[in-house]
Amino acid sequence: MKRFYKDVTVQEEYGGWRVLLDGRGIKTPSGKPQVVPERRLAEALAQEWSQQDEQIDPAAFVLRDLADYAIDVVRAERDDLVIELAAYCETDTLCYRGEPDEPLYQRQDEIWEPLLAGAEQNWDVRFHRISGIMHHPQPDPTKERMAGLVAAQSDYGLAALRMLTSLSASLVIALTAIAPGSDADALWTAANLEEDWQAGLWGRDAEAEKVRQARFSAFKLAIHFAALARSD
Repeated sequence: MKRFYKDVTVQEEYGGWRVLLDGRGIKTPSGKPQVVPERRLAEALAQEWSQQDEQIDPAAFVLRDLADYAIDVVRAERDDLVIELAAYCETDTLCYRGEPDEPLYQRQDEIWEPLLAGAEQNWDVRFHRISGIMHHPQPDPTKERMAGLVAAQSDYGLAALRMLTSLSASLVIALTAIAPGSDADALWTAANLEEDWQAGLWGRDAEAEKVRQARFSAFKLAIHFAALARSD
């Protein structure tokens, strides 16, 4: 598609902020006004439009797609999405370890345990650590507390959280990632510990490394989106 606009601006509308192309407000795929809660998020969305050349690259609108998802999908399916995301508590990657006498277990304990213990302290919860792959249910108070933390997120926070839980297979990592001051590199290392362990043993081919980097870019993008949408 050819670029069909010249000017990209941001304007306050409907109690939020909206990107305008040649003075016309952008809409979501479902036809709703694409109004976001923070000016800095709207300015980041506007930058995606401003950076387009003569030919528009749809893949370059990653923040726009997350904003559209928050407006069109999260608002309409919020309760179902909270249930979907809270369910990650039961299978959180950080809770499933190797056997205590294995070198992998030692690495997991080194990287995962401080993260999980910090979450327990910050959120007043207690997680079961499981050696092996057999499922072990988490305590009911923990599941209720984690569901409450998910439900407390804004629509935009939930949009980011959905991407982060999918990429990390961990609700703890995802919730930690959208908190102010999170360390994306450390959290990504934790999320990919087992994959990196196997790569250290057997090597990693160029295609796998390319996929890993693309996933890391998406991980950082979701964190950035959540930060832009926060009111702090």
